[in-house]
Amino acid sequence: MILLRRLIGDALRRHRLRQERTLRDVSAEARVSLGYLSEIERGQKEASSELLAAICDALGVHLSDVLREVSDELRVLEAAQMPSYEPDADGRRRERVTRRGGDGASVDDRLTAALTETLVAAANTDAVTHPDDDRPSPSDRLTVPV
Repeated sequence: MILLRRLIGDALRRHRLRQERTLRDVSAEARVSLGYLSEIERGQKEASSELLAAICDALGVHLSDVLREVSDELRVLEAAQMPSYEPDADGRRRERVTRRGGDGASVDDRLTAALTETLVAAANTDAVTHPDDDRPSPSDRLTVPV
């Protein structure tokens, strides 16, 4: 099972570590206990929207950007875990047969692998930011090779 609180915690930790900041520093600025922030980052506690906003403010990132990262990662993980279904002639669901390439991998498998590779690469590099508001510009958004 994919836990949303785990993905959110991972995203917050990535932002904190990119800035080379400590849990103590961020917890003080966000006005949340050090232990609770640690539990949020480890996906053990589910933070309220107000608390997430405070943590994002302390990190200097937009909550919408963190949630977009989480959404992109969740999409990849769900695609990797869930079979694809399509309705049959009677309207019932049946597992979809996917086209296979010369390497034996389905089109869906190759797309999932490409998305995963792109997200991992993005997580390991700092995003180029827009000079006015520190948000990634439209040209910096993730692209998926097809």
